[in-house]
Amino acid sequence: MEDAITAVLNRYDLTGKYLDKIAIEELGNYFATATSRIRIIEVINCQAAKIIRKAASRLYEEQPELLRPGGNSYTTRRYTACLRDIDYYLRYASYALAAGNNNILNERVLDGLRDVYNSLSVPIAPTVKSIKILQEIIEKELDLRNINAKNLVEQPFQHMISALGEENI
Repeated sequence: MEDAITAVLNRYDLTGKYLDKIAIEELGNYFATATSRIRIIEVINCQAAKIIRKAASRLYEEQPELLRPGGNSYTTRRYTACLRDIDYYLRYASYALAAGNNNILNERVLDGLRDVYNSLSVPIAPTVKSIKILQEIIEKELDLRNINAKNLVEQPFQHMISALGEENI
């Protein structure tokens, strides 16, 4: 897993250059946002079960056809798989926040996900919607705690949404 520091150092090491002003600014930004990122991760870790429950509830409230016969969450096995996937998105988003880098999302979640979902006939749009709902729930939890860091929260979730490529939900 590559974090923001490793990404900068690797980029400069490959070119054989010393760190310049741009690199130092990138590193400075990583450290300047560290406390905010840790506070976000703390909220996610302490509220993970609640966040997942709320996300699933909202998703199925907005798209009840998913729970009906023929829907992708119909049957206990499929419903459980959906909750598991929502948990994965939340957990890996927290890892990306800790790293200050979205590369882990590509490596562990997104690479090949679209192909797997298509092969299993899992609709992408509800997946994208669940990721967006996770972001919204976390932002609301942060508001309740007067933590102003929506721009940081947005990064991993929007990265996943963009990678899945169906923002028209």
